Amino acid sequence: MLRSFPAPPKRREVLLFVVVFASLAVLFDLFNVRESLSSGFSGVFFKEAVDLAGDRETWRIHTSWQTDQDAIPQTNIALHAPGWTIFDNLYVMNGTIFVVTDKPETIPPRKLLTSTGVEIKNDPELIAARLPTDREMRIISVAEARELFGSGASLVDGVTWIVNDPPQFIQHYYHWTAELFLGFWRTYSSLDSSISESGDTILPAPRRMWFVHLDASRWRDPVRLNQWVLRSSFPSVTMEFSNDWDDRAQLGKAFLLDRAFLSDRAAAKEGPHAKKVGRPLAEACSLPGTPHWWSPIARNVMKFSGLSELPDTGRPVITYISRQTSGRRLLDEDHELLVEALYALGEEYGYEVNVASMEKLSREEQIRLAAQTTIMMGVHGNGLTSLLWMQPSKHRTLMEFYYPGGFTYDYQYTAYSVGVNYYGWWDNVSFTHENLPRKAYPKGFQGSEIPIDGIAVAKTCLEILQT
Repeated sequence: MLRSFPAPPKRREVLLFVVVFASLAVLFDLFNVRESLSSGFSGVFFKEAVDLAGDRETWRIHTSWQTDQDAIPQTNIALHAPGWTIFDNLYVMNGTIFVVTDKPETIPPRKLLTSTGVEIKNDPELIAARLPTDREMRIISVAEARELFGSGASLVDGVTWIVNDPPQFIQHYYHWTAELFLGFWRTYSSLDSSISESGDTILPAPRRMWFVHLDASRWRDPVRLNQWVLRSSFPSVTMEFSNDWDDRAQLGKAFLLDRAFLSDRAAAKEGPHAKKVGRPLAEACSLPGTPHWWSPIARNVMKFSGLSELPDTGRPVITYISRQTSGRRLLDEDHELLVEALYALGEEYGYEVNVASMEKLSREEQIRLAAQTTIMMGVHGNGLTSLLWMQPSKHRTLMEFYYPGGFTYDYQYTAYSVGVNYYGWWDNVSFTHENLPRKAYPKGFQGSEIPIDGIAVAKTCLEILQT
């Protein structure tokens, strides 16, 4: 019986078999590689997740006191001067500030802490209307707090700066920087006795500012220096305004502030030091201080303005801030004679002399110029606020020109607070921190005919720089 054998594969079939086999081999290898990579990546991601789990922390968003045995954090005053108060564990609910303590006798009178925030004028009715009521602040016991707040409060961590001033002064570079800001830092810096000349401090920056009576459109000044000072000093600070204050009030819940700084211009005016000189800052300056208390702020503003360090050339710099395009200014002929006398002084003794119109300079240029200035001078006005950026030296001096008989403590007290020497001028008569006249606004104070003896000013500059 004959056997039949299958026909041998054709060439095309052999080729097809080879292609299929090769494809299967490639797919098998890819599967192994992919599985290896997948297991490797999952290991990386899993390890990452495990590592992160170890770094987790519980958010500090609420504190509870469920039973009578659970302690309610009591309010403590860490530091106080009229109008400038630092609290630990301060409560806010329904738009009212609550001081929780079983020792109410340790709390200063309420009028030295806060006010109603109405406009500040020397009007008897408005003065009476500024006095705080239970709507603004209440001092309550722990038992009352338990009844009012229920079983707990939402936590607001870090440092919160509450500004209770009315809007009338805030949109002004001098009032913002040389009063509100300077007073805040003068008070807060009292908690650190080790502030260095280079500005090192152990104090944490404020995390937020709350404006009780001010909306978001009314804190910037026309030349935009308010925001420059704030953002350069505290880059991370957030701001809430009156509508945000109302939002929190309408929640009907208690908030517990870790540390709260409450500043109130009207409350400061109730203090003895402010009554004497008319400056709310005077109350803050009555607190203990250190020689370099202003350095952290001045250094931050200076660096933000492009000056990491000032070159020590040993060459004094005299800067005259001219107001000749403004309403309050020198007599034109006296302005010219002053400029001539200053340039002559600079040429003879090698001093640098600048005649500056601040409105023509950028914000950086204004601060850089002030930081390099040894003697700053000019007619009483907003431009003299830049004295705050002058660097420490025994010769740094502010000279302020007044209409004869006129005087106000504005820039004199600012200079005094940061250790700047001061000369006030009535034409050819000068006075210093030690022999100040009484506050006065004679006719001509705001005018365009303020006299100054340029030769006398130049001579005094020479005396200062050669001592």
